[in-house]
Amino acid sequence: MERIKIDEKWTFRRGFCDSLGMLKADPGIEVNLPHDGMIGTAVSADAPAKMDMGYFTGGLSNYTKYVNIPKEWENESIGLRFDGAMMNVTVDVNGFMAGRQHYGYAPFYVDLTDLVTFGKENRITINVNMSMQPNSRWYTGSGLYRGVELVHGPKVHVANDGIFVYTKEVADGYAFLEAQVDVQNETAEKRLTEVELVLVQDEKQVAASAKKVIWVDARSTGTARIAFSVKDPLIWDVDDPNLYTVKATVKNLGVYRTHFVADPEENCTADEACILFGIKTVTADAVRGLRINGKSVKLKGGCLHHDNGLMGSVSLYESEARKIKKLKEIGFNAIRTTHNPPSSALIEACDRLGMYVFDEAFDAWGMAKRSGDYSQFFDADWEKDLTAFVRRDRTHPSVVIWSIGNEIPERGGLNDGYALALKLAEKVRSLDGTRPVSNGICSFWSGLDDELAEGLSWFQNSIDGGKSKDFWEKGTEPFTNGLDIVGYNYMEDFYERDHELFPDRVILGSENFPKEIGFRWPLVEKHPYVIGDFTWTAWDYIGEAGLGKSVYLDPDDPFLKKGPYALMPQESSPFPWRTANDADFDITGTKRPQGAYRSVVWGSSATHLYTVHPKNFGKEELIGPWGFTDVLSCWNYADYEGKPIELVVFSNAQEVEILINGESAGRKKVSSERPLPNSVRFEAVYKPGKVEAISYTDGKEVSRDVLETTGEPVGLRLKPEKQILQADGHDVLYVWIEAVDSDGHVVPDAAVPVSVKVEGSGTLAGLGTGNPITDENYTDNETVTYHGRALAIIRSGYEKGETAISVAAVGLAGDSVKIKIV
Repeated sequence: MERIKIDEKWTFRRGFCDSLGMLKADPGIEVNLPHDGMIGTAVSADAPAKMDMGYFTGGLSNYTKYVNIPKEWENESIGLRFDGAMMNVTVDVNGFMAGRQHYGYAPFYVDLTDLVTFGKENRITINVNMSMQPNSRWYTGSGLYRGVELVHGPKVHVANDGIFVYTKEVADGYAFLEAQVDVQNETAEKRLTEVELVLVQDEKQVAASAKKVIWVDARSTGTARIAFSVKDPLIWDVDDPNLYTVKATVKNLGVYRTHFVADPEENCTADEACILFGIKTVTADAVRGLRINGKSVKLKGGCLHHDNGLMGSVSLYESEARKIKKLKEIGFNAIRTTHNPPSSALIEACDRLGMYVFDEAFDAWGMAKRSGDYSQFFDADWEKDLTAFVRRDRTHPSVVIWSIGNEIPERGGLNDGYALALKLAEKVRSLDGTRPVSNGICSFWSGLDDELAEGLSWFQNSIDGGKSKDFWEKGTEPFTNGLDIVGYNYMEDFYERDHELFPDRVILGSENFPKEIGFRWPLVEKHPYVIGDFTWTAWDYIGEAGLGKSVYLDPDDPFLKKGPYALMPQESSPFPWRTANDADFDITGTKRPQGAYRSVVWGSSATHLYTVHPKNFGKEELIGPWGFTDVLSCWNYADYEGKPIELVVFSNAQEVEILINGESAGRKKVSSERPLPNSVRFEAVYKPGKVEAISYTDGKEVSRDVLETTGEPVGLRLKPEKQILQADGHDVLYVWIEAVDSDGHVVPDAAVPVSVKVEGSGTLAGLGTGNPITDENYTDNETVTYHGRALAIIRSGYEKGETAISVAAVGLAGDSVKIKIV
């Protein structure tokens, strides 16, 4: 089936559209898809979802586009393909409801064959309903945030997401592959079809091919099962993401009645479909651990929510690829798609760039986490949504593990949870038996009846062993029955004791506190049955606002006694807190201190120097469970000259020396102990100028880092990450805005109000900073720099030409750049 992107020029309106008259009464605004209908709305302190949604509010909205369906398609099958639409969606065609989809993250297909008028324009209206707030524990966005495709092809065709190719074995210079191609016959007659598979390398070289003729019943789907081999195969892994393209061609040969009757040549239609594929094998056991292509792998993982920061939930390939590239730079080799099916753009980026994917289906089953969440539709829809998700992703090489859920309240058996867990796992295996199935399971801070819950800690993900040493293990063992890998959320202390109880269990740290990686990672490396660790989170996101905060307090402040959980969002994230503030990168893609620290833990030889603001000297730091020590990449403290200051260095070396303006301020051994191994702290006296941290091993310098005092900001500088945009409506350019001094240095403490102007064939898709506390509208053209920087995102349109970007601020020299759109 041919897939045509129809993302250009939709009309977006607020409210629910139930008639043609409503469309005529409201002209709406023109938008290109993918589009997030929530990110441009105002935040407010009385938002129903409060900090969960970053103080955004959902509502009703609709999209309309008139689409011409050519007359020559009259004998074909027609449909709309959605990669996801947020949420409670109805699809109307010419006023008739053609389809409905509740789950906002699952892909779905709507058949239009019998509803469209051929040779004319047809009205497509899509209503989305985000009004049941709160419906999520994080920012969801709203609308057609992953785009829409128009699909057409002959009545006998490759079914939607109907190609599944997998590697059985790689041996003796060959890759032995098997394929399943689902052939959909929408005619009223039994058919014989020829299915041909071609494996293409480098877009032109045929690496392998095979054919098979199959019988397909009338108005049903048949499956061609084809075995074939590839000589001297190129293997896919994160270091060498070698890809092939699989092209499946289905040729309708004719009718089978009591014998085969060939169709006239002019009626022998053919259909094609393609998908990316990589040759890869995955196994997991407690003795050898996770093995990819026969080699042991430890997953250096990060949890990843679906939003793209300043653009909201809009998913574009370039945005997802940028994210994956940056994660790889500091050592990540895996992501977990928390807690829902990701966009196909993200999966493609992981395929092409090399990133393992722990691919997750649900955050809730039948028991709600929020009043308006998916739980109300789970019983009716889970099988449909799980099937669509797995079928879409199962041929992609980046996917190495399936997850059927996260912190599911049914983990203790409530709501038939034990039976549900097995049922979902078996469903996944029926669709793909080549990858292990997992589930992110947490402690019993929830998920028990009143009798068992009495006396246990209700703090989220607190470690409470329960009323006996193996209380958690006994309560969850039936829930793990269908799992190949058991995900442990925040329960590293259980790894070794649980290995004694379940010696064949494969354990994955499916979610863990970011500040603990230094003393948790050695445990992962030590035991083969522990196959990796996924931090919460790799990339900051909107919602769960303030989850990762920390505060400095006087030693006698009574708030200290309340402990880390006193900093949870529900207690301490008032409006306008926006982002979780818990990640290795902020929402603009700026590496935060915890990302630098993680890279050191994972073996980087770089030195990373930070300071604690001197106003906090002598105070005690209270760090929330998901927080990290609050340090700055800054040596600008004009009001604190001669005052004491603390410096923090992350290093993988043996010793670190501090130099201030060339004079030694001390040399210390790097700590290997909790709470922050691979770090060392110094106390010094602040003097403007230059401070250096030099790392030594065996007395020899390994690396160094430098901070310098800058002047006051005198101008702004634009730094585009690339120079050319594609005129496909989907390309994006990230342009850094920097407040600089007279020497061109970024001023790290500059908070400068700036305005941005974009002219030409590009548009401003987002503007803002990584500041976690803000009421700014990311779709406006004004922001205030944070740590001396801001980010503008420019999105291409469909016209070639040039776009001019300029930035201005009162009292500072501005800057401008021009970008080609080709």
